[in-house]
Amino acid sequence: MLANFYRDGTTHVIFEPLDFIARLAALVPPPRLNLTRFHGVFAPNSPYRVRITPARRGRGTKPTKSAQTEDRTPAEQRSAMRWAQRLKRVFKVDVETCPNCGGTVKVIASIEDPPVIERILKHLAGKDLPGLWPESRAPPVEQGRLLH
Repeated sequence: MLANFYRDGTTHVIFEPLDFIARLAALVPPPRLNLTRFHGVFAPNSPYRVRITPARRGRGTKPTKSAQTEDRTPAEQRSAMRWAQRLKRVFKVDVETCPNCGGTVKVIASIEDPPVIERILKHLAGKDLPGLWPESRAPPVEQGRLLH
């Protein structure tokens, strides 16, 4: 059964190669263009955006300094959210709290050299450290068939 793409019942359209490429090219967005559009009070130029967004960014009058903004550094005030806050908000993963004692986790090193990372992982692969590696699980199955 063929789907009707047009109201008149047309199911197929034949293009010349150049016309086809032109239609495809029209669908490609310009580089560095934000594909999410906001309207109303969430629009970038809305004078009310500064009042309703969590980062308090946007055009319009700037809110008065509160106790929350006085405790933050200028770099923190400019950024919307830290990566740890984003992980907690989106995935409900709290990387700032220790799962064992409940204390605050502090970054003591940032290892970015690939050979060093590989050496550490090889060393830890032979160890039986509970909680270090995530538990593996099978992909979701619905009524006997694999979901993709």
